Amino acid sequence: MRKVEIVEVGARDGLQNEKTLFSTEQKLKLITDAIAAGVKRLEVASFVHPKRVPQMADAEAVIAGLPDIKDVEYIGLVLNKRGLLRALETREGNKRGVDEVGAVAIASDSFAEKNQGQTMRESIDVSKDIVKMAKENGLSAQVTISTSFGCPFEGRVDPKTVIAMAEEIAEVAPREIAIADTIGVASPLRVREMCEELRSRLPDIPLRAHFHNTRNTGIANAWAAYEAGFDVLDSSVAGLGGCPFAPRATGNIGTEDLIYMLDESGIETGIDLQKMIDLANWIEGVLGRTPPAMVSQAGGFPDGLGE
Repeated sequence: MRKVEIVEVGARDGLQNEKTLFSTEQKLKLITDAIAAGVKRLEVASFVHPKRVPQMADAEAVIAGLPDIKDVEYIGLVLNKRGLLRALETREGNKRGVDEVGAVAIASDSFAEKNQGQTMRESIDVSKDIVKMAKENGLSAQVTISTSFGCPFEGRVDPKTVIAMAEEIAEVAPREIAIADTIGVASPLRVREMCEELRSRLPDIPLRAHFHNTRNTGIANAWAAYEAGFDVLDSSVAGLGGCPFAPRATGNIGTEDLIYMLDESGIETGIDLQKMIDLANWIEGVLGRTPPAMVSQAGGFPDGLGE
């Protein structure tokens, strides 16, 4: 049976744009409950300026409180060398800290400037430098190519741009390269074409996909990526998410929705669906509103019948 690794991004990407501030303790509950459900790889924080993303102001406190579990990997997002140094500091003094950092290269100049204060070229160079510096310090590093399908300011992104970026980034041998539909404009056909091309050109580099559900195509896009050979997919419990610097961008695909689709398709994830539904329902209570993921509202099948 083919397997899919789900990277739970709720504690970072899911929360970064939420107006309801989660306490450190609430973030740790989100993370530990996801681990209890079977998640093995999680984004837990981003090392960014707290004035730009207030929800991430307690990054170090969250990481200090993480359970030390051997087969679980914790990822911290870093956008520049300052962020990487903060990530490395979480490991000082024999502390566990983060296991991996995620850098971001951006496929459009306008979004790169809004998100990171860089040009597209600078974001590529910085992401490569982060990978090299992290590896020199014994830390795993991966790179996500943001706005892989479209930019909120410039429109459609040429797939050739993304493929060229991925090939250049692959030269520094990151743990993984991801494509991200940051504003949720991709379609399954475009996803399949790009993923197949990347899989063909980069046979030795692990590849991951990250989709937002802004236009209700996220789950279909995840399936298209899977069919094109991508075995690692990002998702966020309860469908939380959005980007502070992308107008009208909404949540990630819901982890419980993704698990349901894969479970019902005979694809193994190793994650307990009901436990993720329970976590999503707890998040709903914290937010005081119904989050966008659907399976946590409908229930599993046939377990959800009659409820």
